[in-house]
Amino acid sequence: MRRAIFGGTFDPIHRAHLVVAREAADAFSLDQVLFVPAANPPHKEAGTPYEHRYKMVELACKEDPRFSPSRLEEEARKSYSIYTIELVKGMGGDIFFVIGADAFAEIQTWFRWQDVVREVEFIVVTRPGHQYSSPPGARVHRLETVALPVSSSEIRAALARGETPAELPKAVAEYIRTNGLYAT
Repeated sequence: MRRAIFGGTFDPIHRAHLVVAREAADAFSLDQVLFVPAANPPHKEAGTPYEHRYKMVELACKEDPRFSPSRLEEEARKSYSIYTIELVKGMGGDIFFVIGADAFAEIQTWFRWQDVVREVEFIVVTRPGHQYSSPPGARVHRLETVALPVSSSEIRAALARGETPAELPKAVAEYIRTNGLYAT
């Protein structure tokens, strides 16, 4: 089994996340991409409650049978990647870690980063021409993508203005509307 961990706040999940996951699954013959919303992210705050973010991920994952929503980081403790990696390693198989080039550039600031680097192979998502350096010992696969240049913060701002961004999967947009998320 070849599986990848794809973590984040997913506040909200959007099409670029799904495009990246699909491209990674295709390029690296992944059997499963675990979408892991962070309940208590160490590097930024998630404004939307975990249960809503998890439900949006669950709805978005229905677009591809290789995508699986995961509750591995739903605990109250900080959602450090090494804890998730250790849990996924217990499932067996090859483990990859999908990460944006911007986050990968800061990997040496992460909690137990040496262990993270030792335990997984990275799929670093970048735009064509973007450069980054790898820490010693990191096993890195580059995934150049033309995924939509959109951010969750831009989507939240559009939702606050009453707009429904096209970058949202239909089921996610409907969930947001039904639950009154991101409204001012």
